[in-house]
Amino acid sequence: MSLILIINGCSLLPKQPREVEIKTVEVRVPIQHPVYPRPIDMKEPRWYVVSDKNLDEFLVKIEKESGKMVFMAMSVPDYELMAYNLQEIKRFVKETKEVIVYYRTVMSDDEIEREDDAPEKQGFLDSFRKNKGESDNGKGND
Repeated sequence: MSLILIINGCSLLPKQPREVEIKTVEVRVPIQHPVYPRPIDMKEPRWYVVSDKNLDEFLVKIEKESGKMVFMAMSVPDYELMAYNLQEIKRFVKETKEVIVYYRTVMSDDEIEREDDAPEKQGFLDSFRKNKGESDNGKGND
């Protein structure tokens, strides 16, 4: 019987339950911006315009330069298609670059807004914006 009292002794004393406090804390994850790819290193090909008037000269020149009688030919409509395709590539690269710059700007602004809550942290863009605001309305933002 004493064994039962010893084992159950702690449960006989009433204890107040501890109050649990739940906090939601925002954890800032640093955004890793990928580096820009290396610029395109394009080589300039040599183009020859060959017609029935200069065909013989062209054949002699090609054989002298490369030692073989092999060359590539393209019709005018195919050349126009190739030029169109290159313009499409340029357009796509330009638009993609604009999207990247946009998102880098948005993410940078978002990071700056989050850092505004932290005292004594003032980045270059923050001071620039503060100075711009003072010149816009004629009064300080302090």
